[in-house]
Amino acid sequence: EVQLVESGGGSVQVGGSLRLSCAASGYTIRSVCMGWFRRAPGKEREGVAVISSDFGNAYYTDSVKGRFTISRDNARNTLYLQMNSLKPEDTAMYYCAAYSSTCSDRRLRSGVWPDDMGYWGKGTQVTISS
Repeated sequence: EVQLVESGGGSVQVGGSLRLSCAASGYTIRSVCMGWFRRAPGKEREGVAVISSDFGNAYYTDSVKGRFTISRDNARNTLYLQMNSLKPEDTAMYYCAAYSSTCSDRRLRSGVWPDDMGYWGKGTQVTISS
């Protein structure tokens, strides 16, 4: 059974940092599309950062470029999201997701985010206060 468990969320002030972790079990994260998504109150879910399934490259939504870094530790089977210079608009529930058939570098370079992630964690809340 595939499971994704997020941790590391919390409340920080503007300009602060958090590191989210996503511990995966039931499969090996190497060579698998994995990413972080978020949903803010009253808004649709959006992709934040993703690692492509073919070449393992990282892609980010424009609003977090230069501030967030996605990475994975294959030995620990864990995905991370380092978030720096946090802003109030980063407040959201953050979800880890894995497995997609539409997660190629070609599509991601064109700005097309995967919409068929097969597995999701339950989320971790991130709240940024000014």
